Amino acid sequence: MSRPPTLELPEGARAYRLATSRGDFAVLDAGTAVLGTALLVPGFTGSKEDFIALLEPLALAGYRVVAVDGRGQHETGGPAEESAYAQAELAADVVAQTETLGGTGPVHVLGHSLGGLIVRAAAIDAAPPWESLTIMSSGPAAIDAEQQARTRMLVEALPAMGMEAVWQAMRDMDAENADAPDVPPAVAEFLYRRWMGNVPEQLIATGRQLIAEPDRVAELAAVPIRTLVLSGDVDYAWPPEWLDDMALRLGARRVVIKGAEHSPNVEQPEATAEALIDFWSPKGE
Repeated sequence: MSRPPTLELPEGARAYRLATSRGDFAVLDAGTAVLGTALLVPGFTGSKEDFIALLEPLALAGYRVVAVDGRGQHETGGPAEESAYAQAELAADVVAQTETLGGTGPVHVLGHSLGGLIVRAAAIDAAPPWESLTIMSSGPAAIDAEQQARTRMLVEALPAMGMEAVWQAMRDMDAENADAPDVPPAVAEFLYRRWMGNVPEQLIATGRQLIAEPDRVAELAAVPIRTLVLSGDVDYAWPPEWLDDMALRLGARRVVIKGAEHSPNVEQPEATAEALIDFWSPKGE
């Protein structure tokens, strides 16, 4: 679960609901599309706030930056039906979002973790006219076996226990494993509120996708789009060496952010922003 370092939006950024052909989505929107627009898609249990630390540097570089809560995530909401969160449905949402944002120059799309699988599916199945695709901390197929076991526990617990009880169980597990960092009270309250805002059926459906995702690298390699594979130098969901190999198979640019783990956008936002700006710029061709 990504933990934003702050909840304070940079000057000029605003939160609102983006109207699309597939419904309205809660977004954070910063900057002006001098060089283009960036759509940032969060991961499993994540939200638009995971990208707060990237908004200012990307906006200052000349990009309109739109971070979104996907269907069933945090403040967007969605139906209590697992079928609504099939990967094809979530991919179609991303295409609709980019259609709404189009007309303001090139559109660069980034997917983090689960979001990487979703934007990959959109690129393969719909071939939208994106200028580039960034897959961040997201691998070629299903997550690592140990993480599959943890995710399967979550998927099986939600229907039986409910959101509140599962939240407390996750907190207890973190404490027992000494995995709980010092979190500012406002961020801790946000993390709880975000978790409770998720639609349980969305978590169950997307958790199953993380466990069962097939290898679609060859399909993406056939799509004519510039691609960046970016990650931290440590990752327990998709080990960095898996991403090294995926980048080779894609013929993609590969960037490893030193000192970051599964969420470079949170853990090393300055270096992550620099890598994105360099890739998006014309000299990044």
